[in-house]
Amino acid sequence: MALPSDPRLVRMIVRHYLRYDRDNPFIFISAVLAFLGITAGVMVLMIAMGIMNGTQKEFEKKLFVMNYPLTVISFGKGVRQTTMEKIRRELPGVKISPFYTTQVIAKYGDAIEGGLLYGVDFAKEAAINPVFAKALDANRSYGRYSLIAGDDLAMTLGAGIGDRITLYFSQQQAVGFGSIPLQKRFPLEGTFNSGLKAYDKAILYTSLEAFHKVLKKTPDRYDGLHLYTQKPMEMIKKVKALLPDDADVEGWWQQNGNFFAAMQMEKKALFLVLLLIILVASLNIVSSLLMTVMSRRKEIALLRTLGATRREIRQIFFRLGLFVGSAGIVAGALLGFLGIWILTRFDIIKLPADVYGTSHLPVDLLPGDFAMIIIGTALIVLLSSLYPARKAASTDPLSVLRNE
Repeated sequence: MALPSDPRLVRMIVRHYLRYDRDNPFIFISAVLAFLGITAGVMVLMIAMGIMNGTQKEFEKKLFVMNYPLTVISFGKGVRQTTMEKIRRELPGVKISPFYTTQVIAKYGDAIEGGLLYGVDFAKEAAINPVFAKALDANRSYGRYSLIAGDDLAMTLGAGIGDRITLYFSQQQAVGFGSIPLQKRFPLEGTFNSGLKAYDKAILYTSLEAFHKVLKKTPDRYDGLHLYTQKPMEMIKKVKALLPDDADVEGWWQQNGNFFAAMQMEKKALFLVLLLIILVASLNIVSSLLMTVMSRRKEIALLRTLGATRREIRQIFFRLGLFVGSAGIVAGALLGFLGIWILTRFDIIKLPADVYGTSHLPVDLLPGDFAMIIIGTALIVLLSSLYPARKAASTDPLSVLRNE
């Protein structure tokens, strides 16, 4: 039957061993290095995971704006007007913007740039796309051939508001005995800025009527539908049930699945790599405890002969490791939150907005990630304290006192 341990004895010995020992200063220094290593590891992990999450959320926000929550696409001759009316009738909370799309070459003066032209209903598109809505002037009306372009595209072409940009289409038109690409001049009546250069340099908007007139599109069929709902992951199944066999629906997360999967994999890899910092620091805990055990062999043997149990000896050294590790975790968490607060409060690090979509470093530490950091570090500290504690408890007092 195991004898009960005396908690007062354990606490007293632990406090004694935590003090600086002039005869063995390296033991204390090793413990301090372990504390600093765990502190640095937890702090760096928190800041790194916060930056990863913040960057991912910033990209999600930008991609969400220009990719729409849900998009209905057709595998046949287009999405029928009756399908759009059915979705509007069955799902009244969903906002719908029908669209046409085609690739074009934009030309103004001597400048030429490729782009993707969308034909939309300006009012319906503005209701679901705040970037597009911001580019419109509420005090004016827009004509059939009005053109809204990304500000980077307009800047590359050197065109300003009111200038006429020539768009070349892939379709051909007959001229004499031959044919040339279909072309049409569109007045530039607005520009938008989504925050992502890839979109601002490639996307243009015009009216549905322009596609009807220039490309002879059928008014009762569309290339697709942009849908807005606050719960796209729940609504996608309901929309899919209302579609015919020649149409399907995609969520914005599916259209960019590879991108976000790569970011998630990078986040996990970063977590594991940075966790190695804590693992290295935990080796200092092991070495410092083992050196303490070796230097205190006489004291351990004396305690055993005075009645201290193996369990009490094991608890003493186990608590020593826990104290160093726990102190490092608490200090690292406090410094981590301080670092995140400084990065979010002050613009210490500037980012190129044309690459990242924002000039401010986004930092957002999720509660789940913080809990994972604390739990992972705590497990490493626990495991690091077990072996030295067992080594100390296995000390044979007779052989120690006989030989030393």
